[in-house]
Amino acid sequence: MSATAGPEKWTAADVPDQTGRVAVVTGATSGIGLETARVLAERGAKVVLACRSAEKGRAAAAGIAAGLPTSVAAEPEVVELDLGSLASVRRAAEELREQHPQIDLLINNAGVMDVPFGTTEDGFELHLGINHFGHFALTGLLLPRLMAAPDARIVTVSSLVHTRGRIDFDDLGYHRAYKPDAAYCRSKLANLLFTFELQRRLAAAGLPAVALAAHPGFSRTELFRHESFVLKAAMLAVGPFMMQSAAMGALPTLRAAADPHALGGTYYGPGGRKEQTGHPIVVEASRAAHDDEAQRRLWAESEKLTDVVFPF
Repeated sequence: MSATAGPEKWTAADVPDQTGRVAVVTGATSGIGLETARVLAERGAKVVLACRSAEKGRAAAAGIAAGLPTSVAAEPEVVELDLGSLASVRRAAEELREQHPQIDLLINNAGVMDVPFGTTEDGFELHLGINHFGHFALTGLLLPRLMAAPDARIVTVSSLVHTRGRIDFDDLGYHRAYKPDAAYCRSKLANLLFTFELQRRLAAAGLPAVALAAHPGFSRTELFRHESFVLKAAMLAVGPFMMQSAAMGALPTLRAAADPHALGGTYYGPGGRKEQTGHPIVVEASRAAHDDEAQRRLWAESEKLTDVVFPF
């Protein structure tokens, strides 16, 4: 079945019933993650908000629950997850495994953008450590519960700017000539390298789960909080004309997670001009994202550095 089948203008209304499905969404206290979690919960999924701040997570869960129809079950659950700490990732994964015999959807959404140089608890450069290594480890640790589902999906959120990403495997710590924007771009390229390699391995092993990716285009979210005052002011001025809401930005993720026609390895993004805004369609990743050697090398480095080894 074609990944492009379905409505011409796919919206949240096209998300089918999710009753009985468990969806784990990282970074779900605001922006794309919150909107993704909200729609999945409205469609009946048991949603777990995996958040760095449990307090913010509980507030987000209560906000989602307040808007749910009476026919929908419980308030979303909250699991504390700091993707900048492998110890936290392991604790969160253990809690999720204990609470849920199967997980149907894993939405790797959380991330940081354009932050000054710093390292995670485990010594990884912040962008790559949080945006990629943390999600890589979480996916691997949750794999037994994902494999228990009949048709699990793993959706990782990338970005338009992955096209500018370059990965120097001899300097994964980014100790040479650090630039925040370049570090963010390479982490978003890593998200796609991971997705495509994960899909290849799942298919080769004959497993029913699939891996997909999405990007939100140019959307108004808290990711821009680390930008300069001048850039924030400029974005405030042009935002109403050039940017879309977080609800629209979440649609590519939702389509990857719930469109019954979506195929493993598919990448969704907005269908408007330069993929900045619009309804979600299948989009093309860069040539670098399809580099088989880079996919395999990043996978090997990720297993070694996180000490999370996938069984295939």
